[in-house]
Amino acid sequence: MAAIDCGTNSIRLLVADLPDPSAGPEAELVDVVRRMEIVRLGQDLDRTGRIAPEALERTCRALLGYAESIESLGVSDVRMCATSASRDAANADEFRAMVVDAIGVEPEVVTGDEEARLSFTGAVRGLGPDVPAPYLVVDIGGGSTEFVAGGRPVGGGAATVDAAISVDIGCVRMTERHLPGDPPTPAQLAAAEADITAAVDRALSAVPGREAATLIGLAGSVTTVAGIALGLPEYRPDRIHHARIPYADVARVTDELLVRSSAERLTIPVMHPGRADVIVAGALVLRIVMERAGMDSVIASERDILDGIAYSLTR
Repeated sequence: MAAIDCGTNSIRLLVADLPDPSAGPEAELVDVVRRMEIVRLGQDLDRTGRIAPEALERTCRALLGYAESIESLGVSDVRMCATSASRDAANADEFRAMVVDAIGVEPEVVTGDEEARLSFTGAVRGLGPDVPAPYLVVDIGGGSTEFVAGGRPVGGGAATVDAAISVDIGCVRMTERHLPGDPPTPAQLAAAEADITAAVDRALSAVPGREAATLIGLAGSVTTVAGIALGLPEYRPDRIHHARIPYADVARVTDELLVRSSAERLTIPVMHPGRADVIVAGALVLRIVMERAGMDSVIASERDILDGIAYSLTR
């Protein structure tokens, strides 16, 4: 089966085999292919309210490549979910028609609540018994950030979502709104921090994140910060997945990133070229979440909404 997650900054493909039913409800998928392209679908969306033509073209090229993989691997079921950018755009119908032409599947423009549930399902499944619940899962995307609180029923079984909220503080949106400088100025950083703090406090009033035993961070901003904190010589998903990063390291990495230019950030071994200009905003969101929720560490996860979409095909 295949899952496609189309967000504000990136579009990703997972082709996987379903786990053996005898392995139990917590068995993870068996990966066949994982691919990611930075397409910046949300380019200028916060300002114009529309998906830019060049962003649609980049996304279409990526989808055509994914369609070739899906066909060559004999996929039986495909689900594509589109999140913040395509939810907010005035020309969402144009985006939908392009997707159908490219891969022959109607994209599901999921609500913020559904996005949060899928992210939580992907992140929590496969956690070991040494990771205590309840969990606060924070998915820092390009256009929005999802906060989800929940855990597992007593005796094991599937993860349960207790509360969820989506707020518009994604790394692309915050960069375009507040951080045009390269590197950003102190005044720009102060404006971004104020906006992010207000949104995080609003989210933590709706979701009991401060009561969680474990913070789990998802998406490229978190995994990039984790890779830098670990001092990796290259991006290593196997080292990053389920790594526990102390708050002090998150704060240190954030401080290092915000004084560098995009060109200087590109020299960091784990940095994806499409993330260098928005990583400051993503790192700020993560740092402020940890501060406002009172978390002394975060577990970085390579499993997220993409895996949640795939798991939904098992039902």
